[in-house]
This record gives sequence, C-alpha cells and structure tokens, in this order.
Amino acid sequence: MNAEQYKKLVKQTSIGKVLPDAIYFHKDYFNEAPPLLIKFIKVVANALKIEDNDWNLVKLFKNDFRISLLNYPTFFENSYPALHQSVTIDLVKLSHRIAKYDTQDNPPILHRKETMIPTSHKYHEEFSLITQEGEAIGLYENTRMIGFKNSWERLIEKHGYELVDGRLFRSSAVTTNKNEKVIDRHKTALVRHELSAPIKSIAKHGFLSGDYSIFDYGCGRGDDLRELEAHGIDALGWDPNHRPDVDKVQSDIVNIGFVINVIEDKDERIEALLGAWELTNKILVVSAMLANESYISQFTPYKDGVITSRNTFQKYFTQAELKTYIENTLDENAIAISPGIFYIFRDKEQEQIFLQNRHKRTYKWKQLTTPEPTDEVQARILFTQHEELFTEFWNACLFYGRLPATEEFERSNELKEVIGSTKKAFRLVEQWFEPSEMTVAETMRKEDLLVYFALSLFGQRKAYTHLSDTLKRDIKAFFDTYKVAQNQAKEMLFSISDTQLIEDECILANKTLPASLLNDGHSLILHKKFAEMLPPILRIYVGAATQIFGELDDIDLIKIHITSGKVSFMGYDDFDGKPLPLLVERIKVKMAEQDIDYFDYIDEFKRPVFFDKHLLIDDSFNHFKIQKKFHKNLVMKFKILENGSSNCDYSGQLFQLKLPLQLLHSLSYKNYKKLIL
Repeated sequence: MNAEQYKKLVKQTSIGKVLPDAIYFHKDYFNEAPPLLIKFIKVVANALKIEDNDWNLVKLFKNDFRISLLNYPTFFENSYPALHQSVTIDLVKLSHRIAKYDTQDNPPILHRKETMIPTSHKYHEEFSLITQEGEAIGLYENTRMIGFKNSWERLIEKHGYELVDGRLFRSSAVTTNKNEKVIDRHKTALVRHELSAPIKSIAKHGFLSGDYSIFDYGCGRGDDLRELEAHGIDALGWDPNHRPDVDKVQSDIVNIGFVINVIEDKDERIEALLGAWELTNKILVVSAMLANESYISQFTPYKDGVITSRNTFQKYFTQAELKTYIENTLDENAIAISPGIFYIFRDKEQEQIFLQNRHKRTYKWKQLTTPEPTDEVQARILFTQHEELFTEFWNACLFYGRLPATEEFERSNELKEVIGSTKKAFRLVEQWFEPSEMTVAETMRKEDLLVYFALSLFGQRKAYTHLSDTLKRDIKAFFDTYKVAQNQAKEMLFSISDTQLIEDECILANKTLPASLLNDGHSLILHKKFAEMLPPILRIYVGAATQIFGELDDIDLIKIHITSGKVSFMGYDDFDGKPLPLLVERIKVKMAEQDIDYFDYIDEFKRPVFFDKHLLIDDSFNHFKIQKKFHKNLVMKFKILENGSSNCDYSGQLFQLKLPLQLLHSLSYKNYKKLIL
C-alpha cells in the first residue's frame, strides 16, 4: 500500500474519535472500518513483531503516511485510562519509535472512550455517561489542559469534584452510625471553586437578591458559603465533619445539596431531610446523584445503595425515584428544577407565584391604534393632561386581564386623585385605546390560569385554602369560584389523554404558530420560543413534561408525540448561530411512567444534522432570510429532495449529510458559501 492509497482509505473511515489531524478507534471497531485498511494495520503490526496484547487502539494520521499502535490496558476498567506504550510507524522512512509510559507518574490519558467503540457495544452507554458528566461541569472547555493525568486531576479538583470509581461527584455527609459498617463520609466533602449546581439554580430564579437568608445543611468545607458571603448574602451552614459546632438555624432558603445520597442508614437519611425541612421558612432545595442500573451494578451492594472504592456510600436515584422519595418523606410537593434538583416550598403562596410565573406568557403590547377624541371635552382635556398616567394604567389592565387592585398598580392613589376611581379610569381609557386588546388580555390570562391549575392537578399538589390575594382576584374575575376553576382545569387535564384531540390541536397549532413541523399522525415539532403560543391543551401537555424534567435552559426544540403520551426535548450545538445545527442531546419524557430517557450525542463528528431549520423559525430569528436562501441553495447543489435525499441518510427530519465532517462542525452563516460553492 502506498501513501496515496492509505490517505484515501483514511478519508473513507467514518468511525472512531475524529480529530483534525488523526482518527482513533479501538480494535472492537475493526469490523466497521475499511477491510483493506485493517488488513494493512495488522500486517504492519506483525512485521514489527508487536504482540497482539501489546496494543488495543490504533491512531491513523490523516496528513502523513504514519500509524500508531497504542496500548491502554485498562481501557474498559478505567474511566480515563493511561497510555502504557505507543509504537509510531513512519511508513515513508520505514522506521518506528517505541515510547513507554507505564512507569511515569504523569502519563497521557484517554477521554471520550465511547467514540472509539461501536454504538452497539455493551460499554457504550456507560462511557457516554462518563463523558457527559465531564462536559456538564466544564472539564472539556480547554482541551489543551486535559491530555495528561496530573493536569486532568488538577482540573477536576479545580471544578470542585473528585473521581470515585471513575465517576465525578461532590457531596456532604451528616453523621456516622458507629454500630454499623463504618463509612468514611468525611471523604465526600470536596473542595470547589465555583457555586454548586443547586445554589446556581437559586441564583437563576432570583432568590440570591439578598432578601432571603440561606442555610446550607451539609455544607462540606463551606465553599458555597464563602462565595455567598463575599457577595454580602446572609448565608450560614452546618456540616457534621467540617462544621459540627455551628448551630442549625431557621432560614428562608435551606439547601441540602447531595447529602441524602451519602447516608447509608435509611432512618438517618429521613431524619436529615426532615431536619432540613424543619429549618425551612420558605424554600427547601434538595439534590442527589442520579445514575442508571448498568452503572450501579458494577459496585458492591450495601443496604439500598453501594460502597465505592473509597469506602464511601452512595445511594443513586432516578429522577422519578428522587421526586417520589422527597414527597413521601415530607408529604409535600417536589418541583423538578433540573435533573437531580428539586424545590419544596414551605411558603405555599410563593409556590403558587413561582409556578404561575413558569406558565404565564409575556406579551409585548403594541399600540396599533391612535386615541380617538371623545365628545366630552373635559374628558379629552383630562386624558391629555395625564396621558402617561392613563397609559400606564391601561398597560396594567392588559397585564392582569382585569382591573388591577390598589396594591397592584403603583400609581393607584395618584389615579384616584385625578379621576376618582379605577372604574372611572377604565371607562375613560377604553375610549382612547383599542378595546379588542383587553379582550385578548382577558383570554390569555384565563388560559394561563387554567394551565396553571391543570398542571397543579397533574403534580398532585394539595388544594390550599390560603390563596394569594392576586390569585383570589383572578379567580373571582374569570371563574367566580375556585371550584369552577378547578373543574374546568381538571377537564382540560384529563383531555390530554385523548389522542384524537391532541392530534387535532397539533394540526391547529401547525396552522397558527409562526413556524412548526407536523408529521401527520405522529408528532409536532416546534422551537421552544413558540411553546407559549400553543393552544392551552398542548401547553398543558408540554407543561406536564417539564414538571417531570425541569426547565428548558439548554433545549431548543420540542417534539410533541401525538399517540404515545411522550414529549421529547432536543438541544443543539448553537441552534441560533448555525445553518445546520448538530444534535447534542435528546430527552424523552414518558408521562405515563413520569420518568425520563436521556440520549446523548457526545462525539461531535457523529451528531445528527438538523436539515429543516428553515421550517421552524420565523423572521423574529436572526439569519431567517439567509437560512431560507441557504436551504434553497443546498437543495439545488446536492439535489436534496424535500421529503428525502439521494445524498443524505433520512431519519424523520434528521439528516446525516455525506459531507466533510469538519466542514459541518464549523459551518456558520459567515462561511456557508464554502459549502454551496
């Protein structure tokens, strides 16, 4: 084989971990590689008398006539295996170089192992989870820092995590039961250099404004506390190993972060959760580690969890199990914020406000009409003199969909001084603004309330006798009584099991949304930006799924399955900035089981391409016009059909284009002409 033949075969190789200058793959991938290339690799190894058990990975150089035979003996045992030996063969000079690393303290290590074995391999899912953990905490942001063992371990420590049996985790213990097997709980409290995920979620929702006191139950070494205190936030914490003498104090927000999963005694675990709840005035934040059965099965079982190699206990949950455990222990509703993180509200009025805001649409009212002068000269003069005040009042009416109460409009007293009452003010502004806007506002507000009440029923939240004053006014204005509101909401909730109704609503949504993609009888796909424009029934359908999964921060598209009672959420690599966005993650929520399936596309060069982006955006998106032009040019250039392709592998609306992978990966609106031309 000559250099030209070699490079041609390497170019045809679409398996393995693909880098700009090389391709790596394990021997277990040989059956899916070009046979002639694999035969050549084996001939080279035999010629150099390299024993078969002295190498298990091959590195193919793209630009040079070279190959490397690499030996990672712990490839299947170690999450980030170390390189023991490398044999690099220069086929131009007919020479080779052997480098040994097995005695070095800082050998090269391997990442993203799932890319180097077939997707059907029994270890593929486990390896994908390992990579997903590292990506989630930002370990792969600077790839130059991760190539060697010591720098990798420092990077993990810098991010506040530690490897335990190949998995990353940070948690804090409570107490040790001396009568049972001694578990080294103190080893679970790790040093971190940024806020933990639960505390970040509190910040995201505006609870770190300084208006709330914070208590960290099981604070470890106190990394979160130091950061919060540096920002002037009232934060205290207790930990049985690192801060055992600190008093446990009542606080507005209590965080028990990754604590319950390290307590091996069931009764003590319950006591910890109840103890944190007793300290909570407003919100309890509970988080725990998640894992699947295949990962858990590799450890030594102990009680209802496992023992790690560091003699620490771990109780792993699924999302559904964690929600059930919290609710059964506290007899309170647990609200999913993200996988492994839940909020439990002591302040039920605040819970209602939180949930209402989750499902309340925002509408930017555009004044499309000009005020028409009234025949009453005095009223016309009055409005002209106080136009700003009356305009603000009208916007408040549109916001609530009804007359706002005194405390709901900041300038109520000023308004009453000018005209006497809000009712008189409303009669006046109705003559000056478009009455149909108020009709739309009333409809939207009533629909938002029905969605909120229906999702409250889906989550089996208790009926609270103490409603917020705003909610009481809403109920009176739109339903007359709370019972009427609940009955209407219950009817809507039950209707989401009617597949014919769901299909009819999807067809309607496809006609009314600014952009969407309807697969007849199967599904409706839309951008999350348009979710609040869905008909109320579909908003409840999607809202039920988000109650199980959490918030859609990293999600771009929503797929409503018409007949299966499922909703899928898809996240892409820069959906807004790329004409052919690549699928990064897909989450399927199974509402009947109230559980989640995760599908991750870790290998960036094997991520499915979304071909029909132009069908799911409108002119409110940047690059809308250029996206339409791009699609038209792509169809013409590659003769891609609208319902399939001679140059693409078609699967639903996802296409794996037969184009250079590096080009697809880097393709942006600025350089898309390279593809077309």
